[in-house]
Amino acid sequence: MGAQRLYAGFAALLLSAGGLGDCMGARRVFMLGFALFTLASAGCGLAPSLTALIFARIAQGMGAAMLVPNSLSMLQQAFPDPAQRSRAVGWWGAAGGIALAAGPVLGGMLVSHAGWRSIFLINLPIGLLGLYLSWRHTEPRRPNPAGPQRGLDLPGQAAGCLALAALTYALSAAGGLGWAHPRVHGSLLLSLASAAAFIAIESRSAAPMLPLTLFRLPSFALASVCGAIINFAYYGLIFVFSLFFQLEQHLSPQQTGLAFLPMTVVLMAVNILVGRLSGRLRARALMLFGMSWAALGYALLWPVSLEGGYGWLIAPMLIASSGIATMVPTLTNLTLSAVSPAQTGIASGVLNTSRQVGGMLGVAVCGFLVRDTEPAVFMQGMHRAIGTAVILLLAGFALCCIGMPSHDRAMDERRQPS
Repeated sequence: MGAQRLYAGFAALLLSAGGLGDCMGARRVFMLGFALFTLASAGCGLAPSLTALIFARIAQGMGAAMLVPNSLSMLQQAFPDPAQRSRAVGWWGAAGGIALAAGPVLGGMLVSHAGWRSIFLINLPIGLLGLYLSWRHTEPRRPNPAGPQRGLDLPGQAAGCLALAALTYALSAAGGLGWAHPRVHGSLLLSLASAAAFIAIESRSAAPMLPLTLFRLPSFALASVCGAIINFAYYGLIFVFSLFFQLEQHLSPQQTGLAFLPMTVVLMAVNILVGRLSGRLRARALMLFGMSWAALGYALLWPVSLEGGYGWLIAPMLIASSGIATMVPTLTNLTLSAVSPAQTGIASGVLNTSRQVGGMLGVAVCGFLVRDTEPAVFMQGMHRAIGTAVILLLAGFALCCIGMPSHDRAMDERRQPS
């Protein structure tokens, strides 16, 4: 329940937060997001009721959404040189990997020894430190020149937020209520209607939050699609294997978190390595390698069985995670290189929104496939989930073969007016 509220606030505001950063200045929106996240964490930790906790979790997700796209805009501003920016993006991705690894393990320890409120209150010193470091070590800059021309676009922001919030709710609720539940159907219809309204508003607006002409840039459009594919595969199978370890292998939540630790270490290391190599290797080569390597890793997990031990799963998981980690900084650099500096906020918002939606779809679809916990049926569903991820990654490989531009062409795209 709490995670659903966090994801709802996070997904709903990701797109708008990027546009706000372009209009108001990335640093300002980033620091506002840090402040909101910190205050909302305090609200979660001190919540006197479930209702208060739900609203605080939504606010926490909104604060987090203000951080992600604007952190990339700040990197773009701080590192105009493409080679330096690639290295910075690699470290940016590695930092996310550290959080992904530490969160479940530290969270489990805190809950065991200090109660559930501690997992929220621990964010207070972290948030205050983040605010101080942001104020001390980043330079205030004026909003991008294109910001005032686009404006806040309140109707577009409202329609976009509603579409994403409704979609997030539908995908999150489908696991518990079932896809046939009227609430799930209603939320999906609301999301579709809001998305149609958003497209209509943006296409007619003189100052749209999201210029739809961005999707005419092959690099930008392909990065958004590939981002959804890799997150579908990664988070969908992380969810499936979490259930496998806990329900079928009888590991505790903490042991399950530790089981994924080797993958997370590889994610961090490869993010940093690819950040250093991005200036030497073409994005197309990195993406083709990443898609094929991740597909191979997941395909090697196909023979998984109830009798097999954890040890033989490690190598395929490391192969898959290294493929995924190759693509994440590559997609980020590709997106930032395809647009003008004045559009990095909204471009980052689109990329991260597509990745978030892909991850939610992966969890929803793969979770549906393993909904029956009877061992034999669960394993059949698990194999279908693995097969779905492999097929999607191979489709992504084909897309990159057909439509992936060279580095020089991506830079030419950025120079085109949009």
